[in-house]
Amino acid sequence: MESPILVIAARDDWPTDRVVKILTERGARVFRMDTADFPQSLEMAVRIDQAATWRGELSTRSRTVDPADVAAVYYRAPGAFVFPEGMNGPERRFAGAQARAGLGGILTAMDRCRWVSHPAAMARAEYKPVQLAVAREVGLRIAPTLITNRPDAVREFAAEVGGPIVSKPIASPVFIEGDQLKTVYSRRLSKEDLADLTGIDTTAHLFQAWADKAYEVRLTVAGDQMFAAEVHAGSEAAYEDWRTDYASLTYKATDTPPDVAAGVRRLLDRLQLRFAALDFVVSPTGEWTFLEANPCGQWDWIAHATGQPIAEAIAAELQGAAA
Repeated sequence: MESPILVIAARDDWPTDRVVKILTERGARVFRMDTADFPQSLEMAVRIDQAATWRGELSTRSRTVDPADVAAVYYRAPGAFVFPEGMNGPERRFAGAQARAGLGGILTAMDRCRWVSHPAAMARAEYKPVQLAVAREVGLRIAPTLITNRPDAVREFAAEVGGPIVSKPIASPVFIEGDQLKTVYSRRLSKEDLADLTGIDTTAHLFQAWADKAYEVRLTVAGDQMFAAEVHAGSEAAYEDWRTDYASLTYKATDTPPDVAAGVRRLLDRLQLRFAALDFVVSPTGEWTFLEANPCGQWDWIAHATGQPIAEAIAAELQGAAA
């Protein structure tokens, strides 16, 4: 019997539903779990001794899997642990730490199976300074970048660049304020912004030289397969940051230049990622400039817009086969 594939993702993540459906249709045995199910509807009993590595059971109400039997793991933004009502704050924090070290430790100890991608590698790759340093080393073009909490350094950087600069979040651009989900978008700084940099000293900020562009590219990589799609902005806001106005965007499947494809392969190999969604700016003269690589990036909307078989490629990578 074929070894099972473990899928770790939020219960309501419908792009993962598509991957699971394809795997099931191909005859794969799939055990899907969400860390939010632990400990109330996901149980574990796993042991190790001198004779054998970690073996035992991860079990839900309907399925059971032995971690030692798992052939591959698809890891995609699972939920936070949910503990029983009645636990106070300190108890929840303590229980959360134990769950991360216990369940998380068991999962990350599964180092003999195929990961798409391993959470330790994903966590490191989330750091934009790491991405940019590695991208530069492997031959990808990057924009001049400054990370600082000094207002004077921002002005010096802008003077040195000699053109527009853009401010971007370094970490996740999403936060909650007043029970509302908000997003911080990239934006070009005006002369007025540079004159008043109040608040820069409160935390780290990232600034880059603005790159003129004909369009942008979302390059989705699953295993050894690459799916490039041009993203054309239909509004001024989308031209500055296309996430601000999805309704104005148009997409077109395209090819990745060989030198860029080679650099991306080296980048993901160095970052130990088997999946990533990368963003590039393409200049009016056709030069590709690397912006970032998201190890858990969204892909379903662009697969729908372009017809690119990204879900099939993820499933194939998990099965160790060609799509």
